Amino acid sequence: MAQPWGRRLTVVAGAVLALVLLTVGTVAGVRWWRQSHRTDLERALVYAPPQTARFSWTDWAGVRRELGAHLDDRSPAGDVERFLSDGYDADLTSASAMVDSATVLQQAFGFSPADVDWELLAQSTTGSVLIAGLPDGLDVGELGDDFERLGYERPDSDGGVWNGGEELVPSISASNGGSLSPQFQYLALDADRHLLLASDSDPYLRDAVAQLDDDLDDDGIRAVAGAVDEPLSAEVYTGDFACTSLAMAQADDDDQAAGEQLVAAAGDVDPMTGFAMAVEPDRRVRVAMAFESDDQARRNADSRARLAAGPAPGQGGDFSERFSVGPVTADGSVLTMELKPVEDSPVLSDLSTGPVLFATC
Repeated sequence: MAQPWGRRLTVVAGAVLALVLLTVGTVAGVRWWRQSHRTDLERALVYAPPQTARFSWTDWAGVRRELGAHLDDRSPAGDVERFLSDGYDADLTSASAMVDSATVLQQAFGFSPADVDWELLAQSTTGSVLIAGLPDGLDVGELGDDFERLGYERPDSDGGVWNGGEELVPSISASNGGSLSPQFQYLALDADRHLLLASDSDPYLRDAVAQLDDDLDDDGIRAVAGAVDEPLSAEVYTGDFACTSLAMAQADDDDQAAGEQLVAAAGDVDPMTGFAMAVEPDRRVRVAMAFESDDQARRNADSRARLAAGPAPGQGGDFSERFSVGPVTADGSVLTMELKPVEDSPVLSDLSTGPVLFATC
């Protein structure tokens, strides 16, 4: 006959186990909900190494829809090149690191802008990695066989790095009548997530693969990525990188002086914690800036709207020659600004590097 204390221990142990299982299930459920409610851009940002400062995004499936392009992995290279030319004219491809290598990728690698879902180039002060979402119908095992035929050294494990190196890239270029970027010296495949990763550095790529499970810790990046609407092409920067790369300090002395006067007249501007500039499916450009507080976002909505509607020292002329300013709103600590490009004005490619007065810190 079991003793009462024995029964109590059994009940307590069962309750603890149930609580543990409930907690694990809740955490898994929260992660699933968050993942399912993220945009493709938000999901891709999680895959980038945590030290990334600049994220360059291209939604290739969206670009193909926007341009009415019907392509796949068997499309002739000429059709792919015409598609990329149309994408360039529409200011939808400037963030891509695949464009210059597209002919070789299409002919020899089994993937290219003709069929990948999306591309994210993640850059830091120590290296870069290109991450591409592969199409569902692509067999990752067969893709690895293609790499081996091209001369890449097969890794010991499925998630390992395919070693190409500096000598292989020009050899592949010469064999396929095009140019292959050094970004594709080293490759990795993640069959579970259906991802391809590429880098010009073996150690950097190995670290990037190891960090795929890490979450996105940068609140500013999370905030601005959530404020842009399924972008076709985008540049997303950490606050520090934005305040450096878009700074008026890059302009000459006269333009810096003009910028200082314009900022003084517009009102206070505060440093950002995150920045995004994105071309959305209607070809409008949305700018998102994250700040430390709601008050800063509201204050900057007024000052930066004035700056975006005026002269563009450092860029030349006025911003109105490039776009008209639509609604500028502050939602919590995030400011969003809608820009309607003037016809044939490549706003994203022109203004994704500095100096940009309305993005100055």
